[in-house]
Amino acid sequence: MKEADLDEQYARFPEIKRAEVQKFVDWIHAQPHFSAHFSEGEALHFFYACKYSMEVAKQVLDTNLTARTHLDEFFVNLDIESNELKRAMKTVSVVPLPGTTPEGYRVIVGKLSDLTTANFNYADLMKLYCMIFDLWMYEDGIQKGHVIVIDLKGCSLGHVARIGLLQMKKFLFYLQEAAAVRLIGFHFINIVPFMDKIMALMTPFMKKELTSILYMHSDLNEFFKFVPQNMLPKDYGGPLEETCVAKELYYQKLMDNRKQMLEFETRHQVNEKLRPGKPKNASDLFGIEGNFKKLDID
Repeated sequence: MKEADLDEQYARFPEIKRAEVQKFVDWIHAQPHFSAHFSEGEALHFFYACKYSMEVAKQVLDTNLTARTHLDEFFVNLDIESNELKRAMKTVSVVPLPGTTPEGYRVIVGKLSDLTTANFNYADLMKLYCMIFDLWMYEDGIQKGHVIVIDLKGCSLGHVARIGLLQMKKFLFYLQEAAAVRLIGFHFINIVPFMDKIMALMTPFMKKELTSILYMHSDLNEFFKFVPQNMLPKDYGGPLEETCVAKELYYQKLMDNRKQMLEFETRHQVNEKLRPGKPKNASDLFGIEGNFKKLDID
């Protein structure tokens, strides 16, 4: 893992005052429950995502690291050699695209590559997705904005039935409250007839800020207005390698950087025993888990 060059990032975003970021870094290193190895580059992502508000950045960072500590299914045991992640790599293609949209936004595409429902484990797939996203951003540095694309081609009701409501609640909480990213668009393409079932999982946990950037496309020509075809893989009529091939670049990176990703996991967690005041747990973030059931499919 090669962290993005700091000087280059500050040069691209001259409105960011490095002295302010350094104050943020000093604050981070003064927190006894945070890792002493949290870098300036990692801090910069939060400062930028929070639009240069020091207080908001502090809050989001604490929420992020707390969520990563207690969301075991998504952020704990980031060992790419585990059987669960090996299966996930065969099940989905997660591909950060080269280049940017005309507005300067970076794009990441996710789609099923194995349609066997028995191999679909939502928590493991989200763990892999987040690992790819983390590695990508670590090496890519801050960007004007990010666009998430979910291709539903091949998705069945059987896949949807394997997504737990609590899992969806936790992931959308993380995305909306804790992710160090300026999310510009969240696009579903090749939408399915049972899209209402998917939205029934998501809608209860979505804030208006996410709803306002959520797009569903049955016509790819409409999608191309947001993400030009000339920056997409051959799956979508673009010039790039098909997603099933392109994904191997990042999957191989995860394997090559297995040790560093495990260190990344440790660096992005909190030590609750050292937290000033009362330690936090999962219920402090999400409330009592209760009897969440999987979505009933008629």
